[in-house]
Amino acid sequence: MHDTNQTDRTPFKGFVTFLAINCAHFIVEAWPRGRTVVQRKTGASQYEKANFFSRISFHFMQDTVALGYKRPLLQTDIATLMPKRMQAEFSFERLSAKWDTVRDKHAVKGTAPSLMKTILTSFKNQWTVIMILRILTSVMTYVSPQLFNSLLGFIQSYAMPDETDRKPVSLGVILAFGMFFCSIVVTYLNAQLQAATVNLGIEVRTALMSMIYRKALRLSNDARQKSTAGEITNHMSVDAERWPMSLSFLPMIISVPIEIAIAIWMLYGLIGWSIFVGFGAVVLMPPIHAKLSAFFATFRAAKMKAMDSRLRLVNEVLGGMKIVRLYNWEESFKEKIGVVRRDELKMLRKFGVVFSWVGLVFLSTPLVITLVSLAVFATHGGPNFGPGDINPQTIFVSISLFGLLSRPISAMSSTLSQVTSITVATTRIQKFLLAEELDESMIEREPEEGQNDGHPVIEVQNGIFAWFNYSPTLTNISFSVPKGSLTAVVGRVGQGKTSLLSALIGEMYKRQGTIRIRGRIAYVAQQAWIINATLKENITFGLEFNQDKYDRIVAASGLLPDIEMLPGGDMTEIGERGINLSGGQKQRVSLARAAYQDADIYLLDDPLSAVDAHVDQHLWENLLGPNGLLKDKTRLLVTHGIHHLEHVNQIIVVKDGQITENGHYDELMDAKKGFFQLIEEFSVNARRNRKKKAMDGAVLEGEAVEEEEEEEGASETATQKGDNKEVTKTPPKKDDKAAELIAAEKMVLGRVTWGVFDIYLRAASYPVSVVIVFAYLLMQTCQVGTNIWLEHWTRISENGTRSPAEFLGVYAAIVVVYMGLNFFTTYLLMVVAGLRATAQLHDALLNAILRLPMSFFDTTPLGRIVNRFSTDIFATDNTLPWGFMTCLMYSVSVLATIVVIASTTPIFLAMVPPLFIALVSIQRYYIRPSLSLRRIDSTSRSPVYQHFTESLVGVSTIRAMGVSNTFILQNEKKATVSANAFFTYQMVARWLQIRLESLGATIILGAALFSVLNRGSLNPSMVGLALSYALTVTQDITLLVRSYCDLQNQLVSIERVDEYLRKNSEAPISLPTDDDLPEKWPQAGRIEFRNFSTRYRQGLDLVIKNITFEVQPAEKVGIVGRTGAGKSSLTLALFRIIEAANSHWAKANGGSIWIDGVDISVIGLSRLRKHLAIIPQDPTLFAGTVRENLDPFEELQDADLWEALERAHLKDHISSLAGGLSFKVSQNGDNFSVGQRSLICLARALLRKTKILILDEATAAVDVETDELIQKTIRKEFKDRTILTIAHRIKTVMDSDKILVLEKGRVEEYESPKLLLQREDSLFFKLAQQAGEIKDKEEEEEGQ
Repeated sequence: MHDTNQTDRTPFKGFVTFLAINCAHFIVEAWPRGRTVVQRKTGASQYEKANFFSRISFHFMQDTVALGYKRPLLQTDIATLMPKRMQAEFSFERLSAKWDTVRDKHAVKGTAPSLMKTILTSFKNQWTVIMILRILTSVMTYVSPQLFNSLLGFIQSYAMPDETDRKPVSLGVILAFGMFFCSIVVTYLNAQLQAATVNLGIEVRTALMSMIYRKALRLSNDARQKSTAGEITNHMSVDAERWPMSLSFLPMIISVPIEIAIAIWMLYGLIGWSIFVGFGAVVLMPPIHAKLSAFFATFRAAKMKAMDSRLRLVNEVLGGMKIVRLYNWEESFKEKIGVVRRDELKMLRKFGVVFSWVGLVFLSTPLVITLVSLAVFATHGGPNFGPGDINPQTIFVSISLFGLLSRPISAMSSTLSQVTSITVATTRIQKFLLAEELDESMIEREPEEGQNDGHPVIEVQNGIFAWFNYSPTLTNISFSVPKGSLTAVVGRVGQGKTSLLSALIGEMYKRQGTIRIRGRIAYVAQQAWIINATLKENITFGLEFNQDKYDRIVAASGLLPDIEMLPGGDMTEIGERGINLSGGQKQRVSLARAAYQDADIYLLDDPLSAVDAHVDQHLWENLLGPNGLLKDKTRLLVTHGIHHLEHVNQIIVVKDGQITENGHYDELMDAKKGFFQLIEEFSVNARRNRKKKAMDGAVLEGEAVEEEEEEEGASETATQKGDNKEVTKTPPKKDDKAAELIAAEKMVLGRVTWGVFDIYLRAASYPVSVVIVFAYLLMQTCQVGTNIWLEHWTRISENGTRSPAEFLGVYAAIVVVYMGLNFFTTYLLMVVAGLRATAQLHDALLNAILRLPMSFFDTTPLGRIVNRFSTDIFATDNTLPWGFMTCLMYSVSVLATIVVIASTTPIFLAMVPPLFIALVSIQRYYIRPSLSLRRIDSTSRSPVYQHFTESLVGVSTIRAMGVSNTFILQNEKKATVSANAFFTYQMVARWLQIRLESLGATIILGAALFSVLNRGSLNPSMVGLALSYALTVTQDITLLVRSYCDLQNQLVSIERVDEYLRKNSEAPISLPTDDDLPEKWPQAGRIEFRNFSTRYRQGLDLVIKNITFEVQPAEKVGIVGRTGAGKSSLTLALFRIIEAANSHWAKANGGSIWIDGVDISVIGLSRLRKHLAIIPQDPTLFAGTVRENLDPFEELQDADLWEALERAHLKDHISSLAGGLSFKVSQNGDNFSVGQRSLICLARALLRKTKILILDEATAAVDVETDELIQKTIRKEFKDRTILTIAHRIKTVMDSDKILVLEKGRVEEYESPKLLLQREDSLFFKLAQQAGEIKDKEEEEEGQ
């Protein structure tokens, strides 16, 4: 190149030939794929089909971007984009295999394995590529300053008086294009680097999510108590998410020192040893980094701990929202969540303050280095320590290099923060993955041989079992169950019946003894677990569908009338937690699911307690009993119903955690021990002849089924008794749309509107926001001012009339002002505005959620709501303030660049309009698909968390029935869909990056070419100033558009929060009319229903239809009726959980309810609910202490609480627990039996001194003896109160003053039980007869 006299063209020809061959090869390689039939039919993803050119330019995303610009993108539009290796199945296999190996090796050594190290080694090939790209990008970034140096030398040569010293114009043009192409190369390298890090981040995330899910299914009971559902969900939604979000910072640990070293080496070539004086400031950084690293690690851990606590509380409140409403506990839980949230905000405030100082240190460091280095150079940087030569080439190339140096130095703080956050998140996941697992070897499992060889299928010998690591729950357990037998387990509340079944499925710790199980197990939990899927999917539970088998099981489970009534038949979607089924329907679905498994052994935990007497009889005769569908299977049935015990093969009596009696019914009766006394005292028909009873039972079975079909076929069957939520009308035909209960998550279309910005800015404060913007403008002015001052210095330095101290003094003053503004703006944005905004938005969201009507929770999955409190609030806590900061920073930076270049070369202004149009066009073209993809990404996460939460609730059933693999596959599928959405979003961002940075490169080309073309008329100082800014503008423009688009995407979180803020709430908590009520209202307890009708949601049929009746003060009324009659609907209406039909709070035309002469629709909800007491059907306890569960507002003395527990027959048990009233209740009250939870709810009711008490199936989960004790307590303690009792057991309401019989939502009968029993045609008489509470006439005659 330099030898212009060379004549041999052979090397040149060889080069051209080589270039031509490479170009041809590139064209062949870049030829579009996916055109042939074979290529189109392949299952490869769009990414894998893309050719080399398409991949490096991200052109394979063009069709997606174009489609997204035309219309909002859908999940199906992006389904084939992600490479297979990134799918959950493959990424899990890769990481899990390595982790298992590492964990086992460390287990042998007795040391702790490192998950972080395992991740790094598992994906070492990707890491190698990432590190090569990172280093190449860093090195290539510093080629531009070298070309810039040469270009300034070219410009400066035209300032020479001797024309022979001037360099050829062609050199200037080549240098200009060299800078352009160098910028393009850096752009492509950087895009590939970011794509590689994001892709690896997604792989790690999906792998970790799969590992967390699998681990959650294997956790021991003790480990599950230590890791709450909120914490485990956090591992998946927040901790695993750190990898794709922060992985790009990990390679910077190596690249930052390299970039700093290159910059120093190049600066040394310009200003000599002076750079080392300035760089002394950098030497001070490591100790500062160490301190900050420790702080960030502590902060992240504390922040996540506070977030875990908050999400645990939120999960509990959402899961028990109906109970919270019934007890009027919203304010209590709001305060509890508020306390934890305030701790979280304290952490954020502390972080914001420290981050402001960090920003001051790191962002100001380059200016300080520049100041110190140039000061030393100007005074002692020349030969013999004399003044250095201050010229444009030296100063502005130095400034350019200082600008490049500022990036790695400034990146230190964010790198430190992000690497710390990844480390903390990974450590949290590691701790979870190392938690204790179930010991699968605890149970000796053998396959069922298919023939009865005399060996028992269940055998327990000398078993001692415990739930936790303290005293055992079950001791001296020995029993066996023969094949094909029906064994009943009976006993009082809290004696260990459920624990016995839990021991058989491996849920408890085995301290001693042996358990042998021969065959597959099907398990039915006491509280039915229903998944959010269709009714058919709930029954088949992942098995292959068999129509004949399915029909037989559905009929035996008594579900045919329900299926006929559901709008979509058995394809009707069942809501989360079975929200749109009654308690009895949920239990029958659970039984049908178990039957469909065709297992060898059936463990049934009191499934009959949730059903009415006639349904009980049907299930016994057709499914569970000696002649039922499961007659040849081995069945172990926990039951409180004593009327079936004569027909079982074996009875096991459990008392105080031991088996006290074991044998056949006749043997136990002959023994005349505790079982004999129980039967004699509580069974009306204990002396009934067996043969005669069996014959009567057969008749009763036909009658029961006939009546059930007649009743349920004509009424709204989908009325819930626990949550009691009706979902169906009675349409003439099945409708797929009607079958859906849970609507797809709403996704706003189009770009984020100004209204969303307005919501955030109002929360942050408009005045503060204006001050922040003004401060940023001043800060950028100072930054530009330092460079203008340097340009002024170089221009007049030749005169030598002023001392360097004068120039350095002004420069130092500008730097100090800049530093002050830097701290001020960061503090205002992160601490003042950011904290204020996130606090207000979280509180507003919490208030809104606590005020939404129950119908919202019936149709909205909990995972979807929790996602607002986790992912979206995390965005307002952390990413949104940062998003606004970066957007402002790059906006003023680009504006400053354009102003500086335009002031130097005005002709450059001609490029601004087309550049601006191109910039806006690309941004608009990108923003539509980007927002769609961001929303798809957000909505695709909710199903993952929802499925996860659902699995955690039913983990015992999943494990017992051996369907873990089915649920793991479901989790993988949902995680892959979520990963694909995030991958597409990130690839579209890379598509934008390539195009924007290429556009930015044209600014460099334009500024350089204009400088070359106007070389004779331009001041070298001004050219140096303009080009030093032009070199940074490529990245600044990209970052500006990216940060603005990212900000819009982050604002989707505000949009999602606002969606819930705009929903209609339930009636007001308080009203002015509350003040007009008597102080002790209600004083008497009179209740009147006047032509009252109600429905659960608009568009559904009425569940209560124009009923009118009156309950006198202190009257005891029993409410009975078949499934779906509307019994629980009455109680919900009394608490105004559901309002009168067609009403809007007090404007009702669906009738009214009056208490002591006051229409309850004109009373505030708080005043109404706190003056009513209820013992609900689903006894719910919250994590905390026993004291907090009884008295959340801390209004009562301990003596009052102990007295209530004594009356509830629970004092002895609570006293025996560690801490007594301070004993920690685990999540969902799992360390109490269901019966004990019911007794705690009774104690709650005893503590509420109200005149009205509602018992909604309050004793369904307790044994008959405890039921009798509870009824005695109620009769004694509530004798002067009005009581409404809903009960399956007719015996429970036999001593009521009146019986209210409901049928199809209407009052069928309302008389005293004595009068109703005298009328054999009355519905109550038939119900009592079916329940075995009325002796046959023949028996009565015999008795006489």
